Amino acid sequence: MTKFKVLGEYIANNYSGKIVEVGVGSYYEVAEYLKRRGFKVITVDISPKREETVKDDILNPRMEIYEGASLIYSIRPPYEIQESIIKLAEKIGCDAIIVPLKSEIIEGGRLTTYRGVSFYVFRR
Repeated sequence: MTKFKVLGEYIANNYSGKIVEVGVGSYYEVAEYLKRRGFKVITVDISPKREETVKDDILNPRMEIYEGASLIYSIRPPYEIQESIIKLAEKIGCDAIIVPLKSEIIEGGRLTTYRGVSFYVFRR
């Protein structure tokens, strides 16, 4: 199982319903894994690469995209948008997961390691 499928497994075991991935880029492995597991997954990017991805700027988000989500997650988001992701999750009332670039430390989250994959969890 790839590193990020392990993240998908963690999400599938801990969340339900609607999930939003922010900054999906061209990497859809986790979103597709979650869809196969029965989740409603919304992928968001400022420059969508696929038709089904919603165009949105996380620095000025359209709240209706995220409402009702149990989780907002992002894989290796740029440092500049990490705080916006966390604040958006707080406003929506859901958890956030951020998989950092290499050794970044993200304040306020709980560093979690699941099957060898490390990420930060921000609880609502």
